[in-house]
Amino acid sequence: MKSSLIDVFIFASLNKVMAQKPSIPKGTRDFSPVEVQRRQYVMNTIKHHFEHYGFMPIETPSFENSDTLLGKYGEEGDRLIFKILNNGQYLSKVNDQDLQSKNEYKVSPQISKRALRYDLTVPFARYVVQHQNDIAFPFKRYQIQPVWRADRPQHGRFQEFYQCDAM
Repeated sequence: MKSSLIDVFIFASLNKVMAQKPSIPKGTRDFSPVEVQRRQYVMNTIKHHFEHYGFMPIETPSFENSDTLLGKYGEEGDRLIFKILNNGQYLSKVNDQDLQSKNEYKVSPQISKRALRYDLTVPFARYVVQHQNDIAFPFKRYQIQPVWRADRPQHGRFQEFYQCDAM
């Protein structure tokens, strides 16, 4: 009895999913196995050359505290940062007047304490300050990681893309 109910539920769920046309968000893209292999070849070639000249790889988190990122790119850049909603009952802590005013600058800091990185430079600066006692200077590093921009996707421009930084 139980298994037949589960089968019916799974079948109904699959039908619902299949009825929807699968898609990805604008400004993003899928890569086929062949494209992934080509991209990996290019990235591995770049990494090899960086390491040949003494650069070491680092990685930083995909998201940072908002106060680390905001204000570093100017007003235009701040608008292009994807903010991440806080966990839990974040809206219950927002003043009703602020919500009704629809003022993004008042509400956003209250409901979003983290954001996706816009580029690799500011997270790198944070990394150096945070780990300055563990780093030998000059610090030759490279970083190849995805970044995100909340601008309107246009032909040939994406909201998610890889960036390569070396310093």
